[in-house]
Amino acid sequence: IGRLYQLQILEYETYGPLSRENSLRQEQVHPSRGLIYDNKGKLLTDNEPIYTITITPSKFDKTKTGLLARLVGEDSVKLADLIKQAQKYSWQRPSRIFPEVTFEVFSKIEEHIWELPGIAHQIESRRFYPTTIKASHILGYLRELTESQYKKYNENYRLGDKAGVTGLETIYENDLRGTLGTSFTRINAYGQALGSYEDGTLDIPPISGSNIYTTIDTELQKLAEELMANKVGGIVAMDPRTGAIRAMVSSPYFDLNRLAGKLDNDYWAKVNADTSKPLFNRAVSAMQPPGSTFKPLMALIGLKLGLITSKTKIFCNGSYVKGREYKCTASHGEQTIEFAIQNSCNTFFFSLMNKIGVSGEFNKWSSMVKSLGLGQFNGVDLPNEARGIIPDSAYFNRVFGKNKWGIGDIINLGIGQGAIGVTPLQSATMISAIANGGYLVKPHLVDAVSDGFGQKVVKEYPKTKIDWINADDLELVQRGMRRVVTDGSARWYANIKDVLIAGKTGTAQNPHGFDHAWFASFAPIDNPELVIVVLVENGGFGASSALPIASLMMEKYFTGKVQRNWLFQKMLEFEAKAAVVKR
Repeated sequence: IGRLYQLQILEYETYGPLSRENSLRQEQVHPSRGLIYDNKGKLLTDNEPIYTITITPSKFDKTKTGLLARLVGEDSVKLADLIKQAQKYSWQRPSRIFPEVTFEVFSKIEEHIWELPGIAHQIESRRFYPTTIKASHILGYLRELTESQYKKYNENYRLGDKAGVTGLETIYENDLRGTLGTSFTRINAYGQALGSYEDGTLDIPPISGSNIYTTIDTELQKLAEELMANKVGGIVAMDPRTGAIRAMVSSPYFDLNRLAGKLDNDYWAKVNADTSKPLFNRAVSAMQPPGSTFKPLMALIGLKLGLITSKTKIFCNGSYVKGREYKCTASHGEQTIEFAIQNSCNTFFFSLMNKIGVSGEFNKWSSMVKSLGLGQFNGVDLPNEARGIIPDSAYFNRVFGKNKWGIGDIINLGIGQGAIGVTPLQSATMISAIANGGYLVKPHLVDAVSDGFGQKVVKEYPKTKIDWINADDLELVQRGMRRVVTDGSARWYANIKDVLIAGKTGTAQNPHGFDHAWFASFAPIDNPELVIVVLVENGGFGASSALPIASLMMEKYFTGKVQRNWLFQKMLEFEAKAAVVKR
């Protein structure tokens, strides 16, 4: 009696926790990861339950290694290595040892749980995608943390946890993750669960991750993906008033479902070995010369610097000679700004770039170009955004050597060629500034994030007035871009009834193969609400491969459906031919 009194009363603080440890199982409860929605509330990313087997090394009887290996169908040597990894992580805390086991394996382990001290299970979740779109580069995927990555994260993570590594999953990881909970379960001497401890009063419930609400228009995204099948390139469709991205495609893409659960090693090896680089997000990372889509910005800069006016005329006889001959696409005759944009007259813009160089305004030109979002990071909420290349004198000094470059090295910049590289996202940002009255917007994919009470918290994205752009110059350039559609290279495919589109085709020279095709556009011209930029790498002429894609997307967005099925079919046929050529 005295000994019982000593153990249970006098030394309760010492032995009470030990007795609870022998009769209780403490488990961490994973929160439900936040969901991802499109701009109309349609679910893009959801969760489904899975079973995971855990081990607490300090409680595990290593003589049972063979039994556990047989139950899960694993090699004993490999299992011993997994146990060592768990020990290295923590002796006292449970670690995942077999993630995402089948219900059959889970049932076998539960039948033998009395023989396996230290072995338990968790019900977790994995991503699945109840949507018709791919959006692999937008949404991203989760991957189990490596040991080095785990050390960088906070205490809310454990070895074996998953975190976003690409797309929105990684940028909004802290929002989507949620907070771990804790549950206490009564167990008998055989480790079998007897129910919750003290009716769950000591349990700490997990806090679900926040939901995020994207700007993506699912129907527009789906069409864009269909149109980019068998092509290599990127598309960005954006609201020029706010920077909200309505569709973004990088082609080729990868299958999110194959990366949602346990790593499919064969598929992962195949994706990484693919020379077309499906993991590479071309919409935000691929840098290519913009070609003639750069000419509207050149016109704005020339007007601001006073090197040209609305009445300036430059005669084009098919080339521009400055030390050597620079070819134009045709003999255009006298060209004003509007007609030079309409006809994509290289001679006009070679001449303008020469004036910029001779006047000593090259560095100012570079600064003005960057102010429209080129050659800089624009802060889109996706990883691996490329800065792009917009040269200045310092750049050429590094590349060619100080005082070893001249006018001949910068003339090609006037037509978007040479030492210049932009991404589809940067091009969309530039065209947005031309469309919206001269404001630099921040491109973004997320409009709102839910708070702890499930209420949407709308994110704010301020826009900045580009002080050197004035309304008269913009109107002149916009008229030129409208003429491209009515009378220029875009007239065959870009005209849509009751939708006034302005745009610019571009064919960027590629010394390594077929030229790259661009089309940059906005609509309607009087009150723009959508910018679409399309890049088809090795696509040839912008007017034949990039333009039809943007035009069909404009038609879908503004009319609700694709009415020109003949053009849609033409693009499918083009894709088939392109695929054959590439093979």
